[in-house]
This record gives sequence, C-alpha cells and structure tokens, in this order.
Amino acid sequence: MATPNDRAVLQAIFNPNTPFGDVVGLDPEEDAEEEEADEDRGFPQAQLEQSKALELQGVMAAEAGDLGTALERFDQAIHLLPERASAYNNRAQARRLQGDVAGALDDLERALALSGGRGRAARQGFVQRGLLARLQGRDDDARGDFERAARLGSPFARRQLVLLNPYAALCNRMLADMMGQLRGAPNQ
Repeated sequence: MATPNDRAVLQAIFNPNTPFGDVVGLDPEEDAEEEEADEDRGFPQAQLEQSKALELQGVMAAEAGDLGTALERFDQAIHLLPERASAYNNRAQARRLQGDVAGALDDLERALALSGGRGRAARQGFVQRGLLARLQGRDDDARGDFERAARLGSPFARRQLVLLNPYAALCNRMLADMMGQLRGAPNQ
C-alpha cells in the first residue's frame, strides 16, 4: 500500500503541471458542504433558501449565455441578503464575462470583506481576483491571491502558483521527460 508521500511523488512524476503534494483522489474540498453551512449560519432560513435559489437561477442563466438574467438574479440575491458573500462572487463572475472588470473587482472586494478572508467564499474570491490580476499582467498580485486561496484549500490555486513559477514548472517538466525516457529504455 502506498503512503500519501508515495502518491504525491507519483503525482508529481506523471502530472508535472500539478504542484508537488497534490494527490489525485484526495479532495481537499470534501468538507465544502459543512464549510458552506458554517458560512451561512446566522441568516434567516427562509431568506437563505430564497437567496440560494436565486443564485442557482443566476448560475444557470449565465451558463446558458443569458448574462442579463444572471445579473438580475444575483442582484436579487444580494438585495435579499446583502451580508452573504456568495452572491457577490457569482455576480463578479457574470460581470467579468460581460467585460466589466472594475465591477467584478468591486464585488470580489465585497465578498472577501464579508467572508473575513475565510472559508469557501474567500477561497473563490481570491481565485477569481487572482485570475483577473493575471489577465491584467499583474503576476505579483495574482501570486498573492493564489497563495491565499491555496492556504484555504484550493487545488486550482496551487496549480496556478506552479504555472507562475517558471523554475518549478521547468523542474517538473524535466522530471517527466526523464521518466518518459526511462520508460522507453529497453530492458537489459
């Protein structure tokens, strides 16, 4: 039976673009439902359910390409529970898709402030803000946000950190090439 360290080494060899230590099959977000329940504690249940339903409608509209309806639903969810971070994260994504980067950043700042930099909402906010910074060529800002999201358990953020580190990516690529050559070498 392989130890977690053995699996991490194999993961680094066979998937060189993932950070060392990320092991396929181990889900760092397996407690996401419990974490979300903690974040939503304190909100009136009826309003919370209505807000979540509006967010779900907004997400479905965005996925269908109807960003106008998506923004309306996220606005309604925010109006219903203005102190809940999740709808701000979702609206930020829709705003970004519309090309409203400034509006998206405003929503992300609000989501991060409401979350106190903790939990699922903060993790999503840091990832989104990091992606926007990266698209704008502000790699140092992106790195900082991805580091925060990685500390909160985001495997995506850890992968982004590797991509921002050319030395780590080069070492992982060299290791993968070497392993490929060893696999292709004839037995003696």
